[in-house]
Amino acid sequence: MQYTRRCTTTASRCNNMLPNVPQFMLYENYYKMQNIIMFTKIAALVLIIIVGVVWMCFGHVQNFEQPFENTQTDPGKLSVAFYSGIFSYAGWNYLNFMTEELRDPYKNLPRAIYISLPLVTAIYVLANMAYLAVLSPAEMIASDAIAVSFGNRVLGLWSFIIPIMVAISAFGGLSVHIMTSSRMCFVGARNGHMPAILSNISVKQFTPVPSLVFLCILSIIMLVVSDVYVLITYSSIVESFFIMLSVSAVLYFRYTRPDMERPIKVSLWIPAIFVVICAFLVVVPVYVAPYEVGMGVLITVIGVPFYYVGVVWKDKPKVLQSVIDHITYACQKMFMSAKEEKYE
Repeated sequence: MQYTRRCTTTASRCNNMLPNVPQFMLYENYYKMQNIIMFTKIAALVLIIIVGVVWMCFGHVQNFEQPFENTQTDPGKLSVAFYSGIFSYAGWNYLNFMTEELRDPYKNLPRAIYISLPLVTAIYVLANMAYLAVLSPAEMIASDAIAVSFGNRVLGLWSFIIPIMVAISAFGGLSVHIMTSSRMCFVGARNGHMPAILSNISVKQFTPVPSLVFLCILSIIMLVVSDVYVLITYSSIVESFFIMLSVSAVLYFRYTRPDMERPIKVSLWIPAIFVVICAFLVVVPVYVAPYEVGMGVLITVIGVPFYYVGVVWKDKPKVLQSVIDHITYACQKMFMSAKEEKYE
């Protein structure tokens, strides 16, 4: 197509036009920064856990006497409640999006999963126990920032440490989400499932700038929704549905193609249980939050015409293809990007 023939020219022009990138923007420094943020986050959680343990050692355990008081047992409400938890701890599945960035991914990806998931789960369970030791359930529900309320209660003059660590943690989480989500759009476009411009990378920084801009536009659109919990429900329903389909494909191919080479292989009971849980999170909320489920379905259906025109419809009219090529070329110049030369 036209834009592919112009990539080399665009790249050479962009290289001449772009200034030198500041050293702190290099990807090596990015990973160093992420490591610093990670250790800061862990240090904050360890501090919270230690303070909570000390608090309980002084006999403040009254909040654990009736831990399940006023608990709702309705399956529909439980499934909707899961969405807030899933959204809060989202990111556990994003490691899969960065497989190409790993050294020896067939060895290191399972190792990272086996080590990080139990460790992170244990840290956050202990941190929540520390919160509950200091704050009552009613105070936790009413608080806009539980960690800050926790710090104000027990740290006194040193309580300012918690907001700083929370801000650093939020910044680190946001940067990781941006990096991994843009990578997903980038690879999807490279495989022909999204607009071709999203498969372009910056000719100077070698980052998927068009994908980052695309995510920025989507994020701005999402700000139209005033209630964050409604937005969480919308996105979680759609995410649970597609994760269920993806994991179901593992079971399907294990049955239809048993002899296929699988560098990474898990026991069938793991994806089977996961599919059942995802199905529960998708189906049960229908009678509790039908409007939110309907909106999630509508959001998914809206993408079908775009997928048909962009992916399924191969023999497009020359006029339409010319328009697409010109838009792609214009975006290449705007973002100073081009298609990557090769990938493995």
